[in-house]
Parts: sequence; structure tokens; C-alpha cells
Amino acid sequence: MDKRKLNWITWTVLAAAAALVALMLGGSLSRTAHITLPPSEPPMDPAAGDSAAGAALTVVEITPETVQAAIASLSRPENYGRSVTIEYFWSGGGGQHELYTIVRGPWTRVDRGLPDGSTRISVTNGETTYIWYGYEENAEVYAAPAGSISADDEQSIPTYEEILALPPEDIAQADYRPLEALSCIYVETAADSGGYSLRYWVSVETGLLVQAEKLLGEDIVYRMTSLYVDETRYDASRFTLPDGTVLLEEEDTDPMEPMN
Repeated sequence: MDKRKLNWITWTVLAAAAALVALMLGGSLSRTAHITLPPSEPPMDPAAGDSAAGAALTVVEITPETVQAAIASLSRPENYGRSVTIEYFWSGGGGQHELYTIVRGPWTRVDRGLPDGSTRISVTNGETTYIWYGYEENAEVYAAPAGSISADDEQSIPTYEEILALPPEDIAQADYRPLEALSCIYVETAADSGGYSLRYWVSVETGLLVQAEKLLGEDIVYRMTSLYVDETRYDASRFTLPDGTVLLEEEDTDPMEPMN
């Protein structure tokens, strides 16, 4: 066969193959071009459920009108520990304290450092709260009904679930917003009658409030920060009173699961 004719046939086959690949890619792109993900990779619409193969991905757009539904779809881990920094600001000064929170099922333990160097320890399940100071075995324990004092109150932190109770018109701004390396739902409330407003950053990965601020006008008067979470299942010793009383019930323990 003539060499020029052979080259012509080869180039014809290659061109046809290229056209076929372009057609396939074009069809694939045309099917997925409507899928748009925000840069912070927010959660999918919980109402969408599990979709069949090839179905379109639905993403929740966070606005003041939709943020309550988005937050309502989140849930906190059942077991975790994390450090929390609480800061207060006032004219000409400020202060802060650190605490460490451990959660296991219904129980929350908070070790709070005090200005005099001692430690206040509280353990609550939402029904009964136990409080003592220091780590001595003979430490006196105060026990009382938790009443309206929640585990979040024991940590001196707001609860983002309060956002769910807000009238939508009180939400001034809501969107996806990064905080450090975290992807968060950000909510800002309108100023109340006293001039106070709140800002919340809720991690879309853990469902935990990772930062909150309270402002008076343009000035921050309170800030809570807890960016890093250790999703460890801590053992019963963390929920044991100084006299050796173990607060965790038997069904809360799993001897087959490693704990710290």
C-alpha cells in the first residue's frame, strides 16, 4: 500500500476516535454541570436522602430563612473531649479562663480552672449535677437537681440550639464561613433592645459550636473558642466521684470497646 495512503487512513481513524471521546465527555459534562458545591463543602440537604446513581446532588443554601432547618439537621457526637477558652472583655480590661469538657452519652464533665489555681469539677446528666473542687479523694461533693442549668451552662457557653427558637427576622446574617481549617455555618443575630448581638460558628463536621461572640454595638464583650475536638470514648473513671462512686450505668459501658 502506498505510504501516503496509509498515513491518510491512520489520521482519519485518529480523528474519528478523538471526535468520539469529545462527544462522550461533552455528554458527561452536560449531565453534571448543574451540580455546584460551595467552597466550604457544606452538608447536603437532609431531605434529599440517599439518591440513586446518577441523581443530582442537592446542597443547602444557607440564608437567614434556611439556616434554622440546616442547624436542626446537625447532631453532636455522643462521645468527645475538647478544650474551651472563655474570654470576657470590658472597658480597659478583660479576663479569660480555660476548661476541659468530656462528654459520654448523657454525661458531661467540666474541669474549670479558677483564678486562685484550683479546679472546679462538675458532672451532670441533665437531671443531677455533682460539683467538687480539686482532685483529692476526700473532696466534698455537692449534689443537686440540675433544674434549668444545662451542661452548656456548666461550661459558660451558649447553645446554638437557641438559634432554632429565634424568630427568623432576628437573624441578620447566615452563610457558610471557614474558621481556621473548619467549615462552619455562620449565624449573626440582629441587635436586641439592649444593643447586644450574637455570632455563632457551628462546625458542619461535628455539629458542635466551635466559636461564639457576644457584642455590645461593635465591641466584643464575650468570646468562646473551641476549635479542636477529640472524639474519644472516655472510660468510667472520668465520671466517678472522689469517694469512688461510679456514675455511669452498666448499660453505658462496653468492655469490648477501647476507651481512654
